[in-house]
Amino acid sequence: MTENVDATHAGEPIRGRAVGRIGSLMVVASVYLAAVAVAMVVADVLAENPLLAVNAALFAASGVIYAASLSLRNGSCFDAYWSVAPPLVAVYWLVDAAPGANGARQVLVTALVFLWGIRLTANWVRSWPGLDHEDWRYVQMYHDAPAPTWAVSLFGVHLFPTLQIALGCLALRFALATGTDGFGTLDVVAGIVTLAAIGIETIADEQRRSFARTAEPGEWCQRGLWARSRHPNYFGEVTFWCGLFGFALAGDLDGWWTVVGPLAMITMMLGASVPMMDKRNAERRPGYAAGAGTLPALVPRRRPTPTLPTKS
Repeated sequence: MTENVDATHAGEPIRGRAVGRIGSLMVVASVYLAAVAVAMVVADVLAENPLLAVNAALFAASGVIYAASLSLRNGSCFDAYWSVAPPLVAVYWLVDAAPGANGARQVLVTALVFLWGIRLTANWVRSWPGLDHEDWRYVQMYHDAPAPTWAVSLFGVHLFPTLQIALGCLALRFALATGTDGFGTLDVVAGIVTLAAIGIETIADEQRRSFARTAEPGEWCQRGLWARSRHPNYFGEVTFWCGLFGFALAGDLDGWWTVVGPLAMITMMLGASVPMMDKRNAERRPGYAAGAGTLPALVPRRRPTPTLPTKS
């Protein structure tokens, strides 16, 4: 889902140029194993308060990845965290589930979260060139923010997305651990929404990848879902978190407050992700501002109804 550019981190050469793509993936995998180990220790220490344990573990793992990113001078070490963390949170809530938690819901939600996580992580692996590249958004943030690079990386690249993940995963507590209501219509609706969201993201990513193979300099994708929305992949992402919220309500209506998760995702997309992508596309692709300006930012529009000729 991310678009990368060859860049330097705060004016310094990025470490890892001699490592190569496979070596870079191995380095990042090692960092994530260390992050998971630290998260497990933190969660175990705080086990008496499961909600605190989960969120403290998420931030502890993020801290490990942040430390590694400083050493490697590459904030893109964090990229895969977005899709790796939620499945692990789901496993935690399954293990910590109350005896009355609905088994059918647990199976469905866990399967969907893992499907989403594996698909998105695989998409990142396919697209990421390695440690000699850093996400252009991070580089732009380092350049624009009136703060030291380490601070921008800590708060903007690592902690803010971790907070978004933590808020989005709140729904999993009610869907998997504490929700004891029977499996019903709302579960079916939430399942359809969540699966459709994964499908939309997959189709949008593949359409853009196919376009990139033959694109001329300055062209922008206007095929398939991209002809109906400027950012259909972001729409799919927001819809996924809305689906998880639906499962929380299905498990226990007391989980209504976890709506903060999808609201946070929508706010981030409209307030940060969409404006940054639109600005970059307008700068790099002549005609984008005028052409894409007719499209909605997220929700794909319907195909226009053909106008029938008037008989004379």
